[in-house]
Amino acid sequence: MSTTLDDLPRVSECSALGCSYNDHSHCHAAAVTIGGAPGDAECATFIPLGTKGGLDKIVSHVGACQRAECVHNESLECTATAVRVGPGAESADCLTYEHA
Repeated sequence: MSTTLDDLPRVSECSALGCSYNDHSHCHAAAVTIGGAPGDAECATFIPLGTKGGLDKIVSHVGACQRAECVHNESLECTATAVRVGPGAESADCLTYEHA
């Protein structure tokens, strides 16, 4: 079974206002990585403002998820329909994260 970018869950919202990829609550990175530590699913793609990043017309997706303990994680791939990113313990967290 092959997976394409369109098969990956999309980032439906991003309220991390200090991120270079965020433009009006929309993520403009082609794909994000969810990292962090157990209990804190941090958006590892977060880049502080200073340099504008991303593409003008893009629907961002979850490229990788390192939070194996999340109910939406299967073989380090996100199985949620979509994810929301926003303020958390660090600069930006995956707000869709649910501990299994």
